[in-house]
Amino acid sequence: MRDFAKLPLFLKELRLATMKSLWEPFSKQAIEENWSHVGYLANLCEHEIQARLQNKLKRNLKQAQLPAGKALSTFDFSHAPNLNKAKIQDLAENTTWVNNKENLLIFGPSGVGKTHLAAAIAYGMIERGIRVLFTSTTALVQKLQVARQQLCLPQTLAKLDLYQVLILDDIGYVRKDGAETHALFELIAHRYESGSLIVTANQPFSEWDSIFADITMTVAAIDRLVHHATIIEIAAESYRRTHSLQNI
Repeated sequence: MRDFAKLPLFLKELRLATMKSLWEPFSKQAIEENWSHVGYLANLCEHEIQARLQNKLKRNLKQAQLPAGKALSTFDFSHAPNLNKAKIQDLAENTTWVNNKENLLIFGPSGVGKTHLAAAIAYGMIERGIRVLFTSTTALVQKLQVARQQLCLPQTLAKLDLYQVLILDDIGYVRKDGAETHALFELIAHRYESGSLIVTANQPFSEWDSIFADITMTVAAIDRLVHHATIIEIAAESYRRTHSLQNI
């Protein structure tokens, strides 16, 4: 009886919250169904592990700040017939490219689903235990500028290293000025071969001189991004525009 009373305290001390909530009903079920001691313990451990995985998934999804409703199941592949659906699904289900610190670059005009595709692939990575952060490129670059002014840029970049995948949405909206483009280049250089980037862009590489301060920086940034990268080009009309015209 003494051990019976102590068990909830032991489980609380060990931070086994799920086991603490289930040990008593499971013990009754074990007696009724004649479980072995090992079977009883294994069931408790299995539920503890599953609960922790679910909590981790919820925590990582919250931290990722992905736009809502951007699942792969809701992406309209019929609107972009040039896309290799099997390849996209593999990127969303196979973590090899992240483990190898590779990048994913998604190009296409406005409204074709670049952000949707990036978020959907990222969601697949989160489901597989990968930490992700989604951000507009301009917002992140401005944050890095402030960090540089406060002399804490290395620490800010180090915090971003906690995320195995960093999504830079709409890179082309960064203003071509010294402060912003240098901050963006430092981020790209810092992530090179140390973490994965997903980049969405309206402009092809040939127009990236409108982003970076000079041709040397442009070439250096592109070189680092494409060295270990999968490039996806979405050739389609704007989905938003097409949908709007259909409703007229």
